[in-house]
Amino acid sequence: MQEVTTKADVRPLSLSQIQAQVARCPSLPSLGSINKALQELLGAEQRYSAQISEIIRRDPSLTSRLLRLVNSVYYGLAQPVNSIEEAVFYLGIRQIRQLALVTPIIEDFQRLTRQCQFPWREFWQHCIGVAILTREVLSTVQTPMDESDYVAGLVHDVGKIVMAWAFPDHFAEIHRQAVAGTRDLIEIEREVLGMDHANLGGLYLERQRLPDLMIQAARYHHQPEKAERYQALVASVQVADLLLRAEGIGCSGNFVPVTREQCQNSAGWHVLFPNPRESDQAIALASLQRSLERLPHILEGLV
Repeated sequence: MQEVTTKADVRPLSLSQIQAQVARCPSLPSLGSINKALQELLGAEQRYSAQISEIIRRDPSLTSRLLRLVNSVYYGLAQPVNSIEEAVFYLGIRQIRQLALVTPIIEDFQRLTRQCQFPWREFWQHCIGVAILTREVLSTVQTPMDESDYVAGLVHDVGKIVMAWAFPDHFAEIHRQAVAGTRDLIEIEREVLGMDHANLGGLYLERQRLPDLMIQAARYHHQPEKAERYQALVASVQVADLLLRAEGIGCSGNFVPVTREQCQNSAGWHVLFPNPRESDQAIALASLQRSLERLPHILEGLV
């Protein structure tokens, strides 16, 4: 193993030191209760556009994201949309629900990361891109029943956000080493901090008493075969993460190049396709390629 030189004031920490600092990390209210009024309305049998628009109008940040998204190149509208009612009509219930999820969570995340220099905008694009693509990946093998797959993808890298808040010096040193793209981020994190972002994210979400599905996705998205539960979902998060890195969409903070072959050879791909037929894989890859081509335009509208 190559010798790694770190700054003199940055040393690996013990598990107890890491746990004590994570205990001080603020909770994220958005993860516990996400825009409940809108969620209930969207889940109702009768969805009235005017009612949905009225609830959205109360949240300026959600309104801004909604109008940016609907006017993005992806939708190719001849005239700009300036009214919330029109935006709701064009986007549909699923996109509105996803926007309602992403807006408060990203804003909470941003409050935790202000003191660290990092390509955060590209990082948020990575997180949202993984959320969107996780559903597409999971849909190749089963029908998603709710938005849990989207949330799992969205919070998979929460450990990096916790690291930036709780251990800013370690985070900066890890980023300094990672940008060379010669060593995997997980390896650098373990050497510099003493714990990688996946375990750190799982630890944080556990302390916040959040659903096990989110904990599993954060802790095992690099090793989905080790997930005790929700293995197909966690595998979908890993595949989505790798595909975005392979396409260069957003920035996860891991600068080691990824190929399409590595995506298909990943543990997550084998969990999803344990007895792969070439025809099944070809259909899945063609569907995912179409989603990947649309993603940059969608993300421009969201972040």
